[in-house]
Amino acid sequence: MKNLFVKWNKMSLVKRIVIGIIVGVILALTIPSGASWISIFGSLFVGALKAVAPILVLFIVMHAIAVHKSGKKTNMKSILGLYAIGTFLAGVVAVIASFMFPVTLSLTAGAEDLSPPEGIAEVIEKLLFNLVSNPIDALVNANYLGILMWAVVLGLALKKANQSTKDMLGNFSDAITKVVQWVINLAPFGIMGLVFDAIETSGLSALKDYGRLILILVGCMLFIALVVNPLIVFIYTRKNPYPIVLMVLRESGITAFFTRSSAANIPVNMKICEKLGLDEDTYAVSIPLGATINMAGAAVTIAVLTLATVNTLGIEVDFMTALMLCVVAAVSAAGASGVAGGSLLLIPLACNLFGVPNDIAMQVVGVGFIIGVIQDSCETALNSSSDVLFTATAEYAKDRKEGRATKVVSVNS
Repeated sequence: MKNLFVKWNKMSLVKRIVIGIIVGVILALTIPSGASWISIFGSLFVGALKAVAPILVLFIVMHAIAVHKSGKKTNMKSILGLYAIGTFLAGVVAVIASFMFPVTLSLTAGAEDLSPPEGIAEVIEKLLFNLVSNPIDALVNANYLGILMWAVVLGLALKKANQSTKDMLGNFSDAITKVVQWVINLAPFGIMGLVFDAIETSGLSALKDYGRLILILVGCMLFIALVVNPLIVFIYTRKNPYPIVLMVLRESGITAFFTRSSAANIPVNMKICEKLGLDEDTYAVSIPLGATINMAGAAVTIAVLTLATVNTLGIEVDFMTALMLCVVAAVSAAGASGVAGGSLLLIPLACNLFGVPNDIAMQVVGVGFIIGVIQDSCETALNSSSDVLFTATAEYAKDRKEGRATKVVSVNS
C-alpha cells in the first residue's frame, strides 16, 4: 500500500487527473444512480479551492506589495492590454462565426424570475462598488476586486513596516501556498467526483436539442485558444507560442473545465506561475484580477447567444451593429463576475442592441442554463488558462525587449 502511495505521488498531476476522469466515468456508468455520495468528493474539492483562494490572494498580494522595491517595474499595463485585446477578439470571432453558421433557438420559459442588469452603466457601477466593499465581506463572498483593493492598500501601508512584520507576512503567504499545494494534490479525487456528478445527472441528455449551438460555442472557444491566443503570443514574443499555449491548457484548463470556477482555479494558476518562474509581484495581482475581468469565453457566450436570438426573430443585422455587439460583449464580459449568474445574465443587455424584448431574452438565458454543463466548462477553461498565458506572455515580451533569455520551465506537476 505504501509503495502504491509513493508511485501515485511520483506520477504527474495531469496523469493522475486523467485517471480520476476515467474512474469517474466508469463509476457513473456502473454504479446505481442512488450512490450520489461519490459526487461529494467534487463538492469538497471545489469548496476547498474556493475557501483558500481569497486568503491566498489577500496575503500574497499584500506581501508582494509590502516588499516591492521602488523602481522595480511590473508588467501589469501589458497584461491589462492583453486581457482587453483577447476579450475583444473573442467577441469578434463569435460574431463572425455566428454569421458564417447561423443558429436559431427553440425558446421556452425558464429564467424569467431572474433580474439581469439594465445596462453597461449598471455593470460598471457594480464593479466599482465591489472595489470599496467591506474587507471581511469581500473575503466571505470571494469578491476579488474588493480583496485586491484591500490587499494593495494594506500592502502600501506596510511598505515602511519593520522587517519582522514583512517576514511574518511572508511566512503566512508561504503557509497558505503550502495548503494550496495540498488541496491541488487532491484534484484527481475531486475531478472524479465532478465527472461522476456531471454524468449521473440528466444534464447531458438534455443537450441533444442544442447540439448545433454547442458546436458553435465550443468551436469559437477552441479557435480562440488554439489560433487567436497563439497569434497574440507570437506577436508579443516572436517565438513559437504553442509550447506555452498547450501547457496552460493542460495544466490550468483541465482543472478549470471541471471546477467551472475561475475563482477556484486561482490557486492552480498561481502555482503554475510560480513553477514558470514568473515575477511574483506581477502574477500575485494579474491572476486574481484576470479571474475577474479576463473573460474571452464570456464574450463568446454573450455574442453567440445574442445573435442566435436575433436569427430566431428574423432581425437584420448591419455591420455597425455587429461591431457594436463585439464591444458590448467584451465590456459586458469583463463585468460578468460582478453579476450573479455570470455571462448568461448579461445576454439581455446585449439583446437590447437589437430591440429584443426582455421576456424573450430571459428565455435565451434559460437555454444557456440548459447547455451550461458544456458551455460554462469550456468558457471557464478558456478564461482561466488565458490568465496564465497572458501573464507569461507579458513577461516573455519584456525579456525580449531587454535582450534577456526567455525563461523556459517545464511544468510537470
